[in-house]
Amino acid sequence: MPINLSKGQKVDLTKGNPGLTKIIVGLGWDVNAFDSGTGFDLDTCAFLVGENEVCPTDQEFIFYGNLVHSSQSVKHLGDNLTGAGDGDDEQIEINLAQIPQHIPKVAFTVTIHEAEQRKQNFGQVSNSFIRVMNAENSEELIRYDLGEDFSIETAVVVAELYRHNGEWKFNAIGSGFHGGLPALCNHFGIDVG
Repeated sequence: MPINLSKGQKVDLTKGNPGLTKIIVGLGWDVNAFDSGTGFDLDTCAFLVGENEVCPTDQEFIFYGNLVHSSQSVKHLGDNLTGAGDGDDEQIEINLAQIPQHIPKVAFTVTIHEAEQRKQNFGQVSNSFIRVMNAENSEELIRYDLGEDFSIETAVVVAELYRHNGEWKFNAIGSGFHGGLPALCNHFGIDVG
């Protein structure tokens, strides 16, 4: 049975699951039932950050345009353009043992593609969640349902994995941003110019 978290809660991931090295981070959402005239395209990203809370290089930004980190530790499993269907809309595979030592944290985010042009925001999205599964047996270990905390935000830092005393922990963040993907990239030190 998974551990269900609330915003701001932290939980040990590897300490309670000895031998766990490969996980799948799944993110999902639904679009509220109304016609905005334009389809929604939400995108999941992972930012591998250093001690200074920014990505050392642009290569630590994993998204639909850069699916695999050079260490093979983080792999985006593909862009879902519609979010249709049940379950995870996008997934990121993580090999905890291969994350470079100079990367103590991986932040998981969701943005709305072309949100400003399409006049869309997270107030129009519901049932958002992130979950962590054991990649070996698909057992769901952790789940965080974001709730309806967002109205005009176009990007959200959903959660993060971080290394603490040699173990990996999971932190439910749920922090909204205005300005979509460029704002998130700026926050994590990625130049989108």
